[in-house]
Amino acid sequence: MIMLVPLLSVALAVLGALANATSSVLQRKADRDEPEDRSGLAMMWDLAHKPTWVGGILAIIAGFLLQAGALATGPIALVQPILVLELPLTLLLAGLVFRSRLHPREWTAVAGMGAGLGLMLFALQPSGGSPQAASAIRWIAGVVTVLAVAGLFVRLGYRVHHTRRAAYLGIATGIGFGFTATLIAGITAAYATTGIGGVFTTWQTYLLIVLGPAFFFLLQKTMQAGRLVASQPALTLADPVVAAAFGLAVFGEHVRTGGWLTAALLGAALVAAGTLLLVRSPLLRDSSDERQDGKRQVSERQAGKPAPVSRDHCSWRGMGVPLTGRDVTRDRGRR
Repeated sequence: MIMLVPLLSVALAVLGALANATSSVLQRKADRDEPEDRSGLAMMWDLAHKPTWVGGILAIIAGFLLQAGALATGPIALVQPILVLELPLTLLLAGLVFRSRLHPREWTAVAGMGAGLGLMLFALQPSGGSPQAASAIRWIAGVVTVLAVAGLFVRLGYRVHHTRRAAYLGIATGIGFGFTATLIAGITAAYATTGIGGVFTTWQTYLLIVLGPAFFFLLQKTMQAGRLVASQPALTLADPVVAAAFGLAVFGEHVRTGGWLTAALLGAALVAAGTLLLVRSPLLRDSSDERQDGKRQVSERQAGKPAPVSRDHCSWRGMGVPLTGRDVTRDRGRR
């Protein structure tokens, strides 16, 4: 009977990652059909009338509820790392929805992330601990530390530009998402102890109401700052690291040490390597990436810089394929 609780937590966490991946793909599908000149409230109004976008929002809600259920039945150091599966699941679903073929590199990255995550969780086997049992001093120290570090990376992000800004803001956003998971864990623990009344009397609920939208807004700024390849690795990896550290330091959860830590680090390295490979996949590019590329090329042409040539354009030129009349006209237009 004891083993049923971790298995339930794992199942709910995997379903939560699947729901989040579904949300990403549905919202990307809805966004692809939007004209490039639509933005702000006009774009949101259009999206709200699309079933795919509404389905994406419902999937977000489902993912949140599944994550809450996982955190209510298992330690946060077990649950939160599983949510990194959202990235490979997004890639697989995007391949199905957009009818794009995955390449061997992407399949290798997906397999590597799955194997790395399994190895890490098997080696550590997180257990014990409770948000309710954590002292007020530990909670205060944890909250102050997390917010200070997240604020530091936000400040660093706004001192630089483009790729570095996206990376710094991605770290801050990942820290914020990992921290909101600890607040959800505190809320679910209060609910388990005193019922629905405990949800409205615990301070974690009101801190989540304030910080949840703030970190969601920070996510939008992160996406605007640079391309996915710059922000997603930091965001994906910072989230479980912060949540697991909070669970160990504040909630008093336990993991296996000694030689098992070496295996856990190897698993974490596989997850990190798989993340870096997957975020470069064209299946994860959306219309916002294409718009950023277009704006960057326009600004470079206005500054007198040569327009960048795509990888596919270079490949068929390098093989000696002659230019057609249309290609020559296009090249002259670029110059």
